[in-house]
Amino acid sequence: MTEDATRLIRAGGKANTQARTVGPPIQKGSTVLLPDAASLYDESRPTYGRAGLVAQDTLMAALAELEHAEAVRLFPSGLAAMAGAIMAVLKSGDEVLVTDAIYKPTRRFCDRVLARYGVTTRYHAACATPGEILALASPATRLIVLESPGSLTFEMQDVPAIAALARARGILTLIDNTWAAGLLFKPLDHGVDLSVQALTKYVGGHSNVFMGSAAASDPELVRALDHAILDFGWAVSPEDAYQMLRGLRTLPTRIERCGASSVAVAAWLRDQPQVAEVLHPALPGAPDHGLWARDFSGPAGLFGVVLQPCSEAAVHAFLDALALFGLGFSWGGFESLALNCDPQFNVRRFAPDLAGPVVRLNIGLEDPDDLIADLRRGFDALDAALG
Repeated sequence: MTEDATRLIRAGGKANTQARTVGPPIQKGSTVLLPDAASLYDESRPTYGRAGLVAQDTLMAALAELEHAEAVRLFPSGLAAMAGAIMAVLKSGDEVLVTDAIYKPTRRFCDRVLARYGVTTRYHAACATPGEILALASPATRLIVLESPGSLTFEMQDVPAIAALARARGILTLIDNTWAAGLLFKPLDHGVDLSVQALTKYVGGHSNVFMGSAAASDPELVRALDHAILDFGWAVSPEDAYQMLRGLRTLPTRIERCGASSVAVAAWLRDQPQVAEVLHPALPGAPDHGLWARDFSGPAGLFGVVLQPCSEAAVHAFLDALALFGLGFSWGGFESLALNCDPQFNVRRFAPDLAGPVVRLNIGLEDPDDLIADLRRGFDALDAALG
């Protein structure tokens, strides 16, 4: 007679056929049981849970539809996706050209990690033309890293032109496409080789889960991403994949609301005496608006505000007076956020030529009139601080 210990381990092992639900099942498991010995080393099928099971596969398939990609791969965070995609295509002795407006953690990765492994990083001005960027390329240049709009200062790059010139030179292109969330701009359709985004932001949408993705259509690049994930041991949990998939289902509705509200708030800000400039490419008349209108299908909720020259104390008074805008990093969630940007500019090689301090705003799902009233309170506090 079989002992209890053995029977308890085997009990329930033959579950009934699962009921069909609108979302995928969450499979929790490291070991994957294979049907026969020949399947143990069959790389065409999952053989270990770290590679992802149903929830992760469903999310990757949905993101591939979004990105118009052959395949999408998942990473534990947006930075991990940027680092993983970059490492997947570079080797010692290579050179990478990076926009000076790149997301600061990506810059830190390039300066600290790539340098340690013999990869040279050179930065170009965020406003550089495609020809000026490619003029910097040397025989060692393997990759150009783009971000459009740029972090904090929101410069637009002519991505299709850069991608075309790079491809003609045999140079790969990679873009951080988090601002557009893979929805408002389709980099692969415009000739970019690798489209990366922090799913933590708009796709997750609720500021409570980390993840990143890298999309590609070239089978060689997909294979390179697979090797990087395998070799570095990256993985995402089924629970997090499920939450990302849930956020993805409502992405178009949320980003449309955030984008429309951001343009309304930005238009109001442009008329305020405390504001020198609004950095929002979707705002008519803004710098680079033509590039944005040509390539993007709609606005996102993140933009910058250049204040008239004032002290750091006055900027802090403005931020501290806000009640609806939370003060914090990240963005893309349902809630509005504000952040002073100037402490991050000291790493730039090309200092932004702006009239005064910069505040970044993430417009969430609140009523824009309420957000405007909150910003008015902030300006009252700024004026009081200036005496």
